[in-house]
Amino acid sequence: MKIQNTGPLNGLRILDMSRILAGPTCTQILGDLGADVIKIERPESGDDTRKWGPPYVKDSDGNDTSESAYYLCANRNKRSLTVDITKSEGQEIIRKLAGKCDVLIENYKVGGLKKYGLDYAAMKGDFPELIYCSISGFGQTGPKSHLLGYDFMIQAMGGIMSVTGEPDGSPMKVGVGIADVMCGMYAAVSILAALRHRDQVRESGEAGGGQYIDLALLDSQAAWLINSGSNYLTSGEDQHRLGNAHPNIVPYQVFQTSDSFFVLAVGNDTQFHKFCEFAGAPELPEDPRFKINTDRVKNRKILTPMINDLTKRNSTQYWLEGLEKLQVPCGPVNTIKEVFDDPQIQHRKMEISMEHPLSGKGNVSLIGSPLKMSETPVSYRHAPPILGQHTDEILEELLGMDEEECNELSEKGII
Repeated sequence: MKIQNTGPLNGLRILDMSRILAGPTCTQILGDLGADVIKIERPESGDDTRKWGPPYVKDSDGNDTSESAYYLCANRNKRSLTVDITKSEGQEIIRKLAGKCDVLIENYKVGGLKKYGLDYAAMKGDFPELIYCSISGFGQTGPKSHLLGYDFMIQAMGGIMSVTGEPDGSPMKVGVGIADVMCGMYAAVSILAALRHRDQVRESGEAGGGQYIDLALLDSQAAWLINSGSNYLTSGEDQHRLGNAHPNIVPYQVFQTSDSFFVLAVGNDTQFHKFCEFAGAPELPEDPRFKINTDRVKNRKILTPMINDLTKRNSTQYWLEGLEKLQVPCGPVNTIKEVFDDPQIQHRKMEISMEHPLSGKGNVSLIGSPLKMSETPVSYRHAPPILGQHTDEILEELLGMDEEECNELSEKGII
């Protein structure tokens, strides 16, 4: 059954020459919003993440297929077309497709597409309305632009690891590829802004309106240091690892209970008063060391053990139920299983199921989009495609190639 495209980007076409995570995250967001995303992959091998497993989708006999869970996470709402861009015929296909697309996104190493005549400088003259987005580790300019960049090393170089982990432990990366994901989100925002600019150029009656977007993993990592980065720029003092504590708010961290742990996220003095009353320690807010947040931050080493002694007296459920009634922010430390078992997550449809040709169950479970739009909701039209699944379809639909032409290109190894 064909799913109706209800997204606000219906009618836009994206030529997606990215792979791994940052670029695919960007194009999955755009695809969920209705764009037609054409995923360009290498014949036979495809996106590297197809092999990043286990786990893999299982077939009807319980055997691993070619589709890894990692690949599934960022490639929904795309059509896969295999093209060998190292050959002139493949390069010509890309150029023809670019003429049918609104956006081209790529994450080859800096200068990597120039030798194929597929870099922005080589294409902007023929496609003045094309928005061309490049994602790289360090950007297209600067003394490190020639280096390769991967999420883990960018987390290290971009400072997030220096403020993550226990104070007396080693630097710690975030448990998912967050530098890649955040760069992909910045890319999506940039592309939408560039599309708006192009619309304005068109409305003015002028020609062109395309532009080049240069996104670096390191830049975006530095940008989302947020208050930790701003703290340094304001004070000149480096932030050190605080474990689960917050540099600017106290108490705002994980605390132990009689049976496990929970997060207490006190955001203002009123909430602190409410917590202390419920915890049976109404005297704490009257202590000049803890009266306002500024005092509590300065005296965190004294206050934190005192609160931990209080929270260990009762169960996690006791604290969650009691504090939620008082509107004191708190929450459980869920496992990933517990996240998807959460009735709120289920109500918000953050787990979805899509038909898949290789799955023995007939479908795969995916993480849903968090974008909830009243008039133009996201739509789930294509499961993450198998390698080259839509090659003939796209070449016929966009370039008018017939079966004989496609077979000829396939025999030559171009597609």
